[in-house]
Amino acid sequence: MGSWAPEALDRIGGAEELELASYRPDGTLRPYVTIWGVRVGDDLYVRSAHGPQNGWFRRARAAGTARVRAGGVEQDVVLEAPSPDVHADVDAAYHAKYDRFGPAYVGAVVGPEVVDVTLRLVPRD
Repeated sequence: MGSWAPEALDRIGGAEELELASYRPDGTLRPYVTIWGVRVGDDLYVRSAHGPQNGWFRRARAAGTARVRAGGVEQDVVLEAPSPDVHADVDAAYHAKYDRFGPAYVGAVVGPEVVDVTLRLVPRD
């Protein structure tokens, strides 16, 4: 695994939404889902707005790998649980980027109840 190229990090992190497709066991991609994502430092994160039973989240976590596309960039990623100390910064990034959509939407992706449904996107070499 590697680190994000600066341009890819800027473009994906700055995109309004991203599309994520997890890999099936046979190596093919599932359909893309459109979700919100944020950048914190040199890392990218996504969260399941509808909890751990959300279909895309269950499949992505089980696969452990996915492809992300946003801002004209397409990149294979490994999906990792983030370090526990990053959640306040991820919350702040979601607020900064998406608060204009209102508390009903942003409330679904911030706070202690979404810690377990947060994934860090790590680029695959």
